Amino acid sequence: MDLQLNRVDYLQVGVTCQKTMRLLPASGRRATQKVVVGDQDGVVTCFGIKKGEAVPVFKTLPGQKITRLELGGALGTVQEKIFVASGSEVRGFTKRGKQFLSFETNLTESIRAMHVSGSDLFLCASYIYNHYCDCKDQHYYLSGDKISDVLCLPMDKVERITPILGCQDRVLRILEGSNLMYEVEVPGAPSVLALNGGTGGDSGEELLYGTSDGKIGLIHIARDSAVPKWEILNEKKRGGILCIDNFDIMGDGVKDLLIGRDDGMVEIYGFDGANEPILRFDHALTESITSIQGGCVWKEGYDEVILSTYSGWVTGLTTEPVHREAGPGEKMKMSQEMQTKIASLRAELEQLQFKVVQERERYQHSSQSTTAVSAVPVFSVNDKFTLNKDDASYSLILEVQMAIDNVLIQSDVPVDLLDVDKNSAVVSFSGCNSEPNGNFLLATYRCQANTTRLELKIRSIEGQYGTLQAYITPRIQPKTCQVRRYQITPLSLHQRSHVFDQNRPMNTLSLTGQFSFAEIHSWMVFCLPEVPEKTPVGEDITFYFQNTFLDTQLECSYRKGEGVFKSDNISTISILKDVLSKEATKRKINLNISYDISEESVGHTLKMIHPKLDYQLLLAKKVHLIDALKELQIHEGNTDFLIPEYRCILEEAEKLQDEYKKQPAHLERLYGMITDLFIDKFKFKGTNVKTKVPLLLEILDNYDQNALMTFFDTA
Repeated sequence: MDLQLNRVDYLQVGVTCQKTMRLLPASGRRATQKVVVGDQDGVVTCFGIKKGEAVPVFKTLPGQKITRLELGGALGTVQEKIFVASGSEVRGFTKRGKQFLSFETNLTESIRAMHVSGSDLFLCASYIYNHYCDCKDQHYYLSGDKISDVLCLPMDKVERITPILGCQDRVLRILEGSNLMYEVEVPGAPSVLALNGGTGGDSGEELLYGTSDGKIGLIHIARDSAVPKWEILNEKKRGGILCIDNFDIMGDGVKDLLIGRDDGMVEIYGFDGANEPILRFDHALTESITSIQGGCVWKEGYDEVILSTYSGWVTGLTTEPVHREAGPGEKMKMSQEMQTKIASLRAELEQLQFKVVQERERYQHSSQSTTAVSAVPVFSVNDKFTLNKDDASYSLILEVQMAIDNVLIQSDVPVDLLDVDKNSAVVSFSGCNSEPNGNFLLATYRCQANTTRLELKIRSIEGQYGTLQAYITPRIQPKTCQVRRYQITPLSLHQRSHVFDQNRPMNTLSLTGQFSFAEIHSWMVFCLPEVPEKTPVGEDITFYFQNTFLDTQLECSYRKGEGVFKSDNISTISILKDVLSKEATKRKINLNISYDISEESVGHTLKMIHPKLDYQLLLAKKVHLIDALKELQIHEGNTDFLIPEYRCILEEAEKLQDEYKKQPAHLERLYGMITDLFIDKFKFKGTNVKTKVPLLLEILDNYDQNALMTFFDTA
């Protein structure tokens, strides 16, 4: 069944956060629903649609930015009470806008996630979870990593209070009271949680999750363990999941899955006979979808998907046809309602144009007067800097509430900028001298008109660390700019993992010294991405990491005065040794360093590099042959005389060139890793082999795996 949905824009509020828009339950059997939305100006707006126009029901005064909005009410009744979280306060409103609750929590940080169930209120700050019943503190839990979302299984079905925390370390934490029952690893950092079907399925224990790298999954949360049901991989490399809802938009009696992503993609999944999700519809907007819900707002009898976007647009995708086609010789009359609406829009547009002219003249006049006061316009920037496991690169996503004019990227460490298909901005590079001021990259992205979201891909080099800066300039007057800074860590291509293969040959680095648990943890935050900034609870901690480029591993175990680090890659141990020594010296802490190097690990790492190096050398060889083969094809007029391998290269020429272009310096990066491995191996033996590097590069240019292994053994 094909699904046809048509876009309708209702109104624009201020910039919105994730999960801050909901539909109030319909008051009658066939009545349309009201929409309530909270924005970062602290305003709660409730509106309905009458005669094709958005008519406000109520609107609150501005205040602290609203980070969450949920509906609640007594269990078993209509959930039509509005709860909003702003700062550390939770306020409650009736559907008419009367405030009935103002609850100042004991949280010292702003509320990041909220769930309401009857008289129970579940709140989360960055690391802290609190459960309140009738505004009285009940339970508390300190999470090991940042909390993205919180949910509780429906108490009327499960008959127990089971809160679930979605955390940045790719783990769902299932709680009972103030205690952790168990943890479930999911394939990405969970960014949003939702009950399957809105009720948790027949058992009430089915949980949907969406991850920041775009995966969706269903998991059954039993009392003692969890069982994954299905998972949708992000094969099209779309954005992260920000919101999930269940609604029967197809009209077949089965609730469909509504998904909103941070790249503006809206997806609707139906279910087949085996209850597996199938993509039925997708629609692209130009900015993040912060909230999504199915219902009926525009016109009775026509279901729709309601969305709120980052810049504050509340939009519907309705099943109502917005146009009809006339046959040959037929005439179609425009309805009176449509004529009135067009006349109203024209009048509003003329009024706005007149206001713009007036304000522009007033600004020009005031700027020329002797008492002119310059005010810097304030604008909101939504940014995200994350490591992608698939291609070992960092995604930098910048989203502004207004059109972006240009973005300047500056880095004091060597990084590569990779091509992004969605990116239509024009990039230009400026020459920069790295010697006096450590400036390795200066690139300007000039955006096309009405671009509010820009996505960049960056690949760093492990061992080289520093700061990447983005200077964002929107299309507003007077010109203003915001700077965002991102740390490139020494082991920047490592990603948190929860498994560790003990059978690999390991190199071990051991540290002892007069340092505290908090100090060595701060060094780990400096060295590695995805380490929680907050010092872990307890006396010791163990973290596992995987190198996204080479698939090598790292285990970090440390406590007060002691740290042990294990890796199957000598270069990882070498980088850690150098950086930790430097950090300890800065704080005037004397470190006792010892290491145990495994000779077998070198051959093991080279074997892991081999398939990647072999593939890249073959790709480079094919790309270099394309021009010569094309000349032969033109000269001979056909390709029949070529061997099948060369014919295949010509057929796939465009694909090969695109792949080669998308991975600049990939081969050089692999050469660099092998060279570092060679130098690091002998550095731990106290030998400087930098003079032999040219010979190593010569062997790599005429690559043979056995010859390379022999060189490493005999050099």
